[in-house]
Amino acid sequence: MRARQSLSSTLLTLDVLLLPAFNSAACHALIDPLRAANYLDGSMRYQWRFLSLDGEAVTASNGLTVNVDGAFDATDHGDWLVVNASWAPERFQQRVFQQRLRRVARDGATLVALDTGAFVLAFAGLLDGQQACVHPEHGDAFRELFPSVELRDQLYTRDGLRVCCCGGMAAADLAIDTVRRDWGSELAEAVSRYVFHPVARPGQTAQQGEPIALVDGSLPPTLRDAALLMTRNIEEPLAMADVARYVGCSQRQLERLFHRHTGLTPVRFYLGLRLERARALLTQTARSVADIGTECGFARSDAFARAYRKQFGLSPREHRHIGRVPFQLR
Repeated sequence: MRARQSLSSTLLTLDVLLLPAFNSAACHALIDPLRAANYLDGSMRYQWRFLSLDGEAVTASNGLTVNVDGAFDATDHGDWLVVNASWAPERFQQRVFQQRLRRVARDGATLVALDTGAFVLAFAGLLDGQQACVHPEHGDAFRELFPSVELRDQLYTRDGLRVCCCGGMAAADLAIDTVRRDWGSELAEAVSRYVFHPVARPGQTAQQGEPIALVDGSLPPTLRDAALLMTRNIEEPLAMADVARYVGCSQRQLERLFHRHTGLTPVRFYLGLRLERARALLTQTARSVADIGTECGFARSDAFARAYRKQFGLSPREHRHIGRVPFQLR
C-alpha cells in the first residue's frame, strides 16, 4: 500500500506498527470504530494491516501476543502509519528505523502516534515545532527531552500530517472523529452507538491527568487553588503557612479542607505530588537519581530515598530498574 495521492479516494489505508510492549487497548480502540464504519456503511471505507519491526508476532504491555501481516517497509506503506508504543519508547532510536520513518513522512503519509508513539516520532525529529500529546504519566519526560515540541494536555492532537493520541480509550475518540471528518456526522454517530462509545470527546478535551483536587469541580475552590499552587512549586516546596496565605485562608482551615476532601493533610498531599513527579522522571528519563530528588524538592538524597520507599515500597533505584517495562516482558 502506498500513500494515496488525492483526497478523492474512497479508501483510507492504515499500517499499524506494533512496537514491542505496545498499548493493546489503544490499538483496539482505534481500529474497532473503523471496522464498525465499514460494516454500518456497507462498503470498505477503511483498510488496515498490522506490522512489526521484523514481521514476527509481537507482545503487548498486557502480555497479549499478536500475529502480524508483515514487517514494516518504508517503500510500501498506507495513507496512515500508526506507531503504537507504550513502555520504554527510548529503545526505538536505531538509525535505520528512524530513516524509514522519515522516508514515510517524505512520501506524504500521515504519521499517527499512540500512547508513547510520540516519543518515537520525536526521537526521529518528526515532531519538531508541532503539537503532540502523550499519556499523562510520560508528560514530564517528554517536555524535558523535546522542548521544541508543543506538548498539549489533550486526548489527541492533529497538526498537519502529524496526529498524536494519549492512548487508551482516547484512540476511539480519534477514530470516531476521523469517520466524522471523512464521511460526516451521521455515520460517526452510528459508529459511536455501535461501539458503545456514545459521547465522542473532541481532541481538545483535557486528559485530566492532574490530581483529583484540580479536576473535580465539586471540590472547594480554595482546595483546588492550593493543589494547583503545589503542582507549580515542586522543586522548591512552599511552607503550608505560605500556601494558606496565597489562597486566602488560615493554615488550620486549609488542613481541615484537605482532610475532609482527600483524607490527607496538606503536607502529605504535597509530598505525594512530589513523589509522583519523581516516579515519572525515574521511570521515563535517564537523569540521575540525585538530580531527580533535587528537582522534586529533596535537599538530601537519603531523605528522598526514605520518602520514596515509604510511598512505593521500593528505593528510587529499584523502581527505575523494574519500572521500565512490565514484568512479563523483561
